[in-house]
Amino acid sequence: MSSSPAASARKDRPSIAWIGLGIMGSPMSENLVKAGYDVTGFTLEQDKLDRLAAAGGTPAGSVAEAVRDADVIITMVPASPQVEAVAYGPDGILENARPGALFIDMSSITPGTSVGLARAAAAKGIRVLDAPVSGGEAGAVEAVLSIMVGGEQADFDAARPLFEALGRTVVRCGPHGCGQTVKAANQLIVAVNIQACAEAVVFLEKSGVDLAAALDVLAGGLAGSTVLTRKKGNFLGRDFRPGFRVDLHHKDMGIVTDAARAVGAALPVGAVVAQLVASLRAQGDGGLDHSALLRAVERLSGTPV
Repeated sequence: MSSSPAASARKDRPSIAWIGLGIMGSPMSENLVKAGYDVTGFTLEQDKLDRLAAAGGTPAGSVAEAVRDADVIITMVPASPQVEAVAYGPDGILENARPGALFIDMSSITPGTSVGLARAAAAKGIRVLDAPVSGGEAGAVEAVLSIMVGGEQADFDAARPLFEALGRTVVRCGPHGCGQTVKAANQLIVAVNIQACAEAVVFLEKSGVDLAAALDVLAGGLAGSTVLTRKKGNFLGRDFRPGFRVDLHHKDMGIVTDAARAVGAALPVGAVVAQLVASLRAQGDGGLDHSALLRAVERLSGTPV
């Protein structure tokens, strides 16, 4: 009996271990399943493992079990401590992945963490790419993420088909750590942009302007941006269900301000917005979408939230 086209496709593709099945990781791993990859996943939440199984993936009981036979290992976890927790130690990726495996970290972490991980992995014969993404939950679901990659050109070339199943814009930005540096810059731009949009929304509403009409025309001109297009509905409906949580953007603003200080780059506006994000989090809004920066502007403007 001949094998199905889907089975044949899987034989031609590397086997994937996916660690971290959160807001971003679940749809991204499912897109790889749809593209014909065998995906074995691990996360701490049973409902997320059940979701992967329902999509055609294979749940694993531990990091070690997930990565043991994988050609490619992908991590998508919240921050540097979580990457280090799953990468190092006797039960971690580096001790259990086979030599020659490709380890792609798609989390948003410090450039220094990525460089250190690549160095430690090389000692085990494991190749590493840092490949953080931009585009939020919608970009993950729609497989239109921007993926910024650091690492060796040959490893990037090998991973490109996989990246193209996850995103629309895929660019190698330089050696190890460069993907994370570009992601830090991305998060700086996004935070400043959301803050500017939030200030404009409060200004427009207090001026009595039709907000929906105003945002439509602004989105069509020079003030338009992907941020405004993606977050317009959040602003209009005060819908702050998390696509990208304030807590995570707070972490990212810490990364970019620390990295900029290390290289001597001034971030005068970024530093102010980092403090506004920190303030929003301190006010209990850390679990909301980062478009909730609107709530901080409303508080400053005397508008009940």
